[in-house]
Amino acid sequence: MAKIARTDSDRQAQSLLRAVLLHALPIALLVLALLAYWFGRADRYLVFLYYHDMGPLVPDTSPFSPVTASRYWMSGLVAAGFVLVLYASLNWLFGRLREGYAPPPWALVWLICLPLLLLGIPLITMSLNSPVLPWDHAARVTFAALAGLALALPPAPLAARRPSELLWLLADGCGLSLILATLAQLDDIVRWTANGLDWRAALSISAFALGLAWLLFLTWLRAWRGTAVQFVLPVYMAGICVAYLLLPLAHYLFFSDGYFYITDSDNFLAGSIPLQLLTWLLTAVLVWALVSLRRLLDRRLTRRPVITPK
Repeated sequence: MAKIARTDSDRQAQSLLRAVLLHALPIALLVLALLAYWFGRADRYLVFLYYHDMGPLVPDTSPFSPVTASRYWMSGLVAAGFVLVLYASLNWLFGRLREGYAPPPWALVWLICLPLLLLGIPLITMSLNSPVLPWDHAARVTFAALAGLALALPPAPLAARRPSELLWLLADGCGLSLILATLAQLDDIVRWTANGLDWRAALSISAFALGLAWLLFLTWLRAWRGTAVQFVLPVYMAGICVAYLLLPLAHYLFFSDGYFYITDSDNFLAGSIPLQLLTWLLTAVLVWALVSLRRLLDRRLTRRPVITPK
């Protein structure tokens, strides 16, 4: 009996390994193919906007200026955005075609991608086209791609098994992305309002208000429909995914004037690390308050007693 149990366990492990490889290898190849195109085959003067006129505030757009260097590692997030959309869509389809289907654990898929990207991305960025990237820039691209994949893979099980829950998270993420983008511009807003209310400051404040109003509307809609309230972390990560994967991807596909260039980081992230950390912290507090409000409304509308732990 012990031998039979070990045989069954070995078969399950082999089946899991095959499933993980079947998912991980195409994902890693997609990321490497995109980066090989952007860094090796495409016109870098278009993709990374070499020597592009960005006005007096950004006078230097040479290949290794800060703004251009940010486009290099943002390409890792755009590639992860492709993975998020395609992988979630395919898992949604498989979940509809095959009863009981579930993708392998995303962490195992990521771990298989890890050595391939650690080797492949520096090889691509440090050897193809001109100028080649020095090791520190190549490391940033690699880190951004791996971090982006860690965000892009977890939604797949929801897409396969509970797509309606994923849609609710996507809706929350759209509102939170406006909050994240506005908070990341706090230093710019201060500069824009130095001599009165600038139109850019007004636009940012309006975006924040729109995002907050959208989240409150979703809160009302959830309560009205009796939809189960999600936890803080999934809602927060939905905002992160939309803000740093889907929006850079949308910018690349639809808002680059047909040139398909990679955005610079200032469009989505703060100009300093302390402000970016503050942005994430304030957004986390907002999400906690939002989920707490939803739980309160859920208890009141369903008239469930509140159980106070002793």
